[in-house]
Amino acid sequence: MAGLYYDEFVIGQEFKHDIRRTLTETDNLLFSALTHNPAALHLDEEYCKSQSEFGTRIINSAFTLGLVVGISVGDTTLGTTVANLGWDEVRFPKPLFPGDTVHVRSVVHGMRESKSRADCGIVVFLHEGFNQRDELVASCKRSALMKRKPINKSA
Repeated sequence: MAGLYYDEFVIGQEFKHDIRRTLTETDNLLFSALTHNPAALHLDEEYCKSQSEFGTRIINSAFTLGLVVGISVGDTTLGTTVANLGWDEVRFPKPLFPGDTVHVRSVVHGMRESKSRADCGIVVFLHEGFNQRDELVASCKRSALMKRKPINKSA
């Protein structure tokens, strides 16, 4: 497994994820179309030039959230999570634009035993996404139901 089990996490543990991703106009267009989001801020360059404070199209924030969390999966929860329980305190302090490159850091923000499942625990991750200038562009707290490490019964 690439991911860690509940028992392998420690509050304050930090992950600087190796995966980086340069965003394209196609990413933004396809995601906006697939999710039925027709906002001119994502699709209409002429509107953005004349009526937006950004002067150009910005990356769909739902894509940004999914990308930031997705980049974290390989180092944290791949194969060891049962389910995401929710995202809290989702913030986008700066926009992303086509051509920006995103990198991500995750910190174990909290942990607790599952009250309903003895074989699991809940980990709260703080995920932060940054652009190529190291400016914070997205953050969220994600609660994940994580498997406990299997007990080796043959030992």
